[in-house]
Amino acid sequence: MTEINNTNSSEFPRIITGNGRLAAFLGANKGAVDAGLADAGALLFRGFDVPDPVAFDAAIEAYGDPGFTYEDSLSNAVRTNVTPRVFTANEAPPTTEIFLHHEMAQTPLYPAKLFFYCEIAADTGGATPLCRSDWVLDRLAADAPDFVARVEAEGVRYANVMPGSDDAGSGQGRSWRSTLSVDNREGAEARLAELGYSWEWREDDSLRATTPTLDAVRALPDGRRSFFNQLIAAFRGWADSRNDPNRAITFGDGSAITSGNMAAAIAIADELTYDLNWQAGDVALIDNFAVMHGRRPFEGKRRVLASLVA
Repeated sequence: MTEINNTNSSEFPRIITGNGRLAAFLGANKGAVDAGLADAGALLFRGFDVPDPVAFDAAIEAYGDPGFTYEDSLSNAVRTNVTPRVFTANEAPPTTEIFLHHEMAQTPLYPAKLFFYCEIAADTGGATPLCRSDWVLDRLAADAPDFVARVEAEGVRYANVMPGSDDAGSGQGRSWRSTLSVDNREGAEARLAELGYSWEWREDDSLRATTPTLDAVRALPDGRRSFFNQLIAAFRGWADSRNDPNRAITFGDGSAITSGNMAAAIAIADELTYDLNWQAGDVALIDNFAVMHGRRPFEGKRRVLASLVA
């Protein structure tokens, strides 16, 4: 019988091996799973019987927490639903690296947990990097205390240019129509105003939207603090024909966050990152408030699906 070992707090991610239906395991062991997730930040279920997206969907249903749908999110990524609660993780080209981030932390609306499922592992590359943000913040507070103090006191803001139609060639390619669940500019402006954003329309029907001030540090339930934001991903990766990473992030007062500001955070996060090298049938459960994730470039076919939990 599969058991969850919640006694080794340094194991990251915590690997749980089994050979039966994952849905049955999650349904019978939710309390232990949640305890393990709170302690480790990320759980990898390996060897269970998860042959296809339908079985993955069943496992999420058995877990029992309410869903957070892609349609209702403000995610920047182009994704395609496979079931109402399961969708492709990101449809950016295989050569595109997606840098470390907390899911949707660049918006006022974000999920608490993430499920990932590997249906097809890439021939080469394609790992999902994982990084504990509480560990990052502990190190960063010692190495760059002024930066931590400033983002904690002021918060941060993000600016992103959304195209008029989905651009699957970019990791930031979701259209403003899809992102805001509207079909015209009037609806977009009403939604942005409701969320506290400022905005600017472009001649090509794209929309530059700037968030209200958002927290960059989050208190976790057990008293730990997390570097909860999208600063690394935005600074390193928000680059396409519409977006310049140098204009993507600012302190709460609107002044630029520079490469000098970001250097320590990037170096520490890179040092602490674990690359999850997928095997077909793997399922990962991630605490979105404690752990950042990303995607390494890859060769060959890779299909990793995702589902969000409120």
